[in-house]
Amino acid sequence: MTRARQLRKGTTRHERLLWRHLRNRQLQGWKFRRQHPVDRYIIDFYCPEARLAVEFDGGSHNFASRESLDQERTSFLASKNILVLRFWNHQINRELDSVLETIWSTLKRRGNPSP
Repeated sequence: MTRARQLRKGTTRHERLLWRHLRNRQLQGWKFRRQHPVDRYIIDFYCPEARLAVEFDGGSHNFASRESLDQERTSFLASKNILVLRFWNHQINRELDSVLETIWSTLKRRGNPSP
């Protein structure tokens, strides 16, 4: 089984917490998808109207090898005109309002949601 398929089966508590604020167009009418596939990658949260990916990183992303993979992933998504916002898991616990504000500010710069 591929890593992408394994990730699709589960979510972290950080993802569940943020999803409560993003689902059902709760963030100013913007539609988000959870665990959205793009080619060989699974994006934690994706807003198709704004072409915005929101990704969460845990402690394993501190390693140089993981950072390189993250950069490769971000570059690939950028080639598809998808902007990636990355947050550390602890930011969801301690700075949820700031995370939501950053997402909202980025959405405003990227355009208006579809009705």
